[in-house]
Amino acid sequence: MGTFIKFLGTAGARIVVSKQIRASGGIWFQHNEVAFFIDPGPGALVKALNSKPKLEPWKLSAILLSHRHIDHANDLNIMVESMTEGNTKKRGIVFLPKDALEGEKVLFSYLTPVLQEIVLLEEGKEYSIGNLRFTTPCRHWHPVETYGFKFYLRDNLTVSFITDTLYNPKLQEAYQKSDLLIINMVRIKPDNVNAVMHLNADDVEKLVKAIKPRMAVITHFGMQVILNKPWKIAEEISQKTGIQVVAARDGMQLNLESIFKNPMQRTT
Repeated sequence: MGTFIKFLGTAGARIVVSKQIRASGGIWFQHNEVAFFIDPGPGALVKALNSKPKLEPWKLSAILLSHRHIDHANDLNIMVESMTEGNTKKRGIVFLPKDALEGEKVLFSYLTPVLQEIVLLEEGKEYSIGNLRFTTPCRHWHPVETYGFKFYLRDNLTVSFITDTLYNPKLQEAYQKSDLLIINMVRIKPDNVNAVMHLNADDVEKLVKAIKPRMAVITHFGMQVILNKPWKIAEEISQKTGIQVVAARDGMQLNLESIFKNPMQRTT
């Protein structure tokens, strides 16, 4: 099966999501026999089933939720139903922050008995999905409890996801030694950052310079980023940092064996 990451959506702000200017389905991560889904936003199930080749949610081992906001969690329940084959098989793990199960729970109670396990994420902890190990290096600065992920694959390959957050220097240390760095970049410029609490292009440049991944991918775009052409922003950051930065596209697939073996074959 190999190892690949497929972007089933690159939308990252209310207008972009609500008008579906970009899709908002989240990310499918396949590592050999282990398949898991990160942040199943609106349209996750439909985008997975319409993918070419089709992705099969009933083969998922786990679903990871970085935080409870609707653009990340809207399709969590339908993806759990699909993962458990319509609640007929007890299987699969859901990893999510504690506050996602408080107040207005994003995971419906009737689904919990059919899951193999529900795991609450905490800062600095280590988890596993089959033989795949990952950590939540630090809690992000965001209005709700939020965590990024750092995955440790075979051949000492490390893939990190920096999800929604206000910039803070702790991120640079937390995501060091990342071969592939995927960053949610909602804003193009700082704009009332204490309320918005999202990364902008300048923040991404600082993070890429400090972390020095072998490759970086920006995704989760707001309207101003889209209007300013994400691929051009990625090119500018590449020129300033000397590191290849790619702007994700809806449906884009990263084949990790190709990326880190043959630098000319990056994406499909």
